[in-house]
Amino acid sequence: LSLDHVSKVYHNGRGAKNISFSVARGQVVGLLGPNGSGKTTIMKSITGLSQPSEGSITIFGAPSTDREAPLKHVGALIEQPALYENLTAWDHLVMAARFYPAVDEKRMDQVLTIVGLAPYKKERCGKFSLGMKQRMGIALALLSKPELMILDEPTNGLDPVGIQELRALVRSFPEHGITVVLSSHILNEVEHMADLVGIIVEGRLAYEAPLGEGVDLERLFMDVCLGKAVA
Repeated sequence: LSLDHVSKVYHNGRGAKNISFSVARGQVVGLLGPNGSGKTTIMKSITGLSQPSEGSITIFGAPSTDREAPLKHVGALIEQPALYENLTAWDHLVMAARFYPAVDEKRMDQVLTIVGLAPYKKERCGKFSLGMKQRMGIALALLSKPELMILDEPTNGLDPVGIQELRALVRSFPEHGITVVLSSHILNEVEHMADLVGIIVEGRLAYEAPLGEGVDLERLFMDVCLGKAVA
């Protein structure tokens, strides 16, 4: 994944401004930033939900605007998953599978196993906890065997158990050949999940570097957000 001087600014002045970064295969990359800093705008631009006003996005070597290739390799969970409370987990997968001719029941069982929902596949999603709903959204995103997963604020509203489960799930994705880009304003979660961190401040990428051992991410984040020099 490569973003080259991507901008998408809304009428209120918020959005993404001149963003450039690259993600290598097998990485888990965390984008940090205060609420309203432009993280979701970047995620929507990568997934095609929003078109940048400037710059270009390349996915697996092809422009994201090429309808024949790149986006079919991308799975995404942007904000909260849209689930029907009266339908079961299995019902949701059956509906989604209509868009993917190669998806069969074996694959549907696989994604439920990956996200830990196989025992609940016949339960209505209205009975799911928030964490289970998040995992159900990820199961739907995994259905087409994506090679790149985009997760926007995946731990929002989760309790400590749900956060731990989601953290373990995200860290397992590279083992399945899936590269991950996730956004969050929760420093601790990015610290536990990401190999590389980028910090977005007022729509701009103010910092980008591998997340090495011993890094005080909270201090780093505050220094970047306050405009202090970072060694």
